[in-house]
Amino acid sequence: MSTNGIRPELLEVLARRALTEDAARPEALARLHARGGRSAREQIAALVDEGSFVEYGRFVTAAQSQRRSDDDLLDRSVADGIVGGLATVEGRQVAVLSYDYLVMAGTQGMRGHRKTDRLLDVIGRLALPTVFFAAGGGGRPGDTDIPLVSALDVTTFAAWARLSGKAPRIAVVEDNCFAGNAVIAGCSDLIVATPHSSLGMGGPAMIAGGGLGDVDAADVGPLGVMTGNGVVDLPVDDGDAVDAARTLIGYFLAGPQGWSAPAEADQVALRDAVPDGERTSYDVEPILEGIADVDSITVLRPSFAPELCTALARVEGRTVGFVANDTRHMAGAITADAGDKAARFLQLCDAWGFPVVSLVDTPGMMVGAEAERTGLVRHTSRLLVAAAAMQVPLIGVVLRRGYGLGAQAMLGGSTHEPLMTLAWPGAHLGAMGLEGAVRLSMRRELEAIADPEEREQQVRDLTAYAQEHSRALNVARHFEIDDVIDPAQTRTVVVRLLDAACRDGRVRGSGRTVDTW
Repeated sequence: MSTNGIRPELLEVLARRALTEDAARPEALARLHARGGRSAREQIAALVDEGSFVEYGRFVTAAQSQRRSDDDLLDRSVADGIVGGLATVEGRQVAVLSYDYLVMAGTQGMRGHRKTDRLLDVIGRLALPTVFFAAGGGGRPGDTDIPLVSALDVTTFAAWARLSGKAPRIAVVEDNCFAGNAVIAGCSDLIVATPHSSLGMGGPAMIAGGGLGDVDAADVGPLGVMTGNGVVDLPVDDGDAVDAARTLIGYFLAGPQGWSAPAEADQVALRDAVPDGERTSYDVEPILEGIADVDSITVLRPSFAPELCTALARVEGRTVGFVANDTRHMAGAITADAGDKAARFLQLCDAWGFPVVSLVDTPGMMVGAEAERTGLVRHTSRLLVAAAAMQVPLIGVVLRRGYGLGAQAMLGGSTHEPLMTLAWPGAHLGAMGLEGAVRLSMRRELEAIADPEEREQQVRDLTAYAQEHSRALNVARHFEIDDVIDPAQTRTVVVRLLDAACRDGRVRGSGRTVDTW
């Protein structure tokens, strides 16, 4: 027994625990802060409820005792560069892992992989929503204590990928994230990243080693590139990533205790949210705001295929996915990228039990020789296949134009595929754009009119007739859609449909794998 009443073995444990804290290496922490970074423990502390973190593998050090002293390992390879465990966020259970830039630039060591695998097994057993701070330099050379040749038998990547559809996974990237670390991010359901990040399958050393020249780390995969190409789901400012991760993980947890409906005036404003005519574009996000709970919307992949908006939100506390055509880009047509974006989002919603509300205003699938070079036939068809496979409810709302295969794809393949298909009063539905349909179907008759002005007047007259015939009320009279509603009642109808679909309080997801793209 020691003089202060604490046994020596407990003193040793307490002393060793103190060595694992950031305070034990103030100079390294100061250098990390100077470059705009945060340690793993700081990241986790900022995310989870205070005092809730239960850590796994705190005392692990790098497998390098043949080349480093014990004191050096205890000082420079704390937790082998990865901190992880169980915790709560706003009282709800999650898992959290973070590579630690304080330890060899957040690289992945062999014992770190074993720790990660242990935690991934626990996560799989408990189906816990998980946040993974993924920044780091990839696999680490120099682990001498474990016989290695290729190290390709590491199981971490397969274990993490296998959780797709079984445990929701959010990756956060706030620094360089290369090679194996980038795979962790790429296999996740959603990626949050900041301007300080650079994301790539190989860092500068690997690029140079492959004979591809010298590239600065910041130029490998900067945020602007990774948002434009669709890799990053949610770009945020430096310092905002933890809050963004908390918001995203919240969609996969039980709904909040309280929620606020949009003001009545905001719902009435939906009556004028869509301009008259078909040629004026508009911002679709205010329409989402008139339907969803206040301050509950997160738009995903905003810079990739902006002609189609995808967003997570809540309606009376329930998580809901929104897909919406954005007429400010490509007139809201379904492009190859839009097909990929929408299909992957529908898979995400279906896997995790999020009902989908589809807001339709599209001239149809994109057409043209240039568009076909993008693989349009396959990529746009992904939207139809993903929608047809969904088990969660789909609610369709035709805002203005519902034309052709693009409208059908937005509605799951048919106006009768959704739980209910609604239209706003000014909407028109047809097999293709109305003027184009007139010019195509009446081509011979129009060619027979010699006077160009008279010919164009005939086009206008026939288009006006087609518009009258394709009005939402007439489409509803033929029971090709279920109802035409006052736009101000959209939220009310959506809520009632969700109530019918969620009789036990929730919608169960399919648990299917979510495509990484």
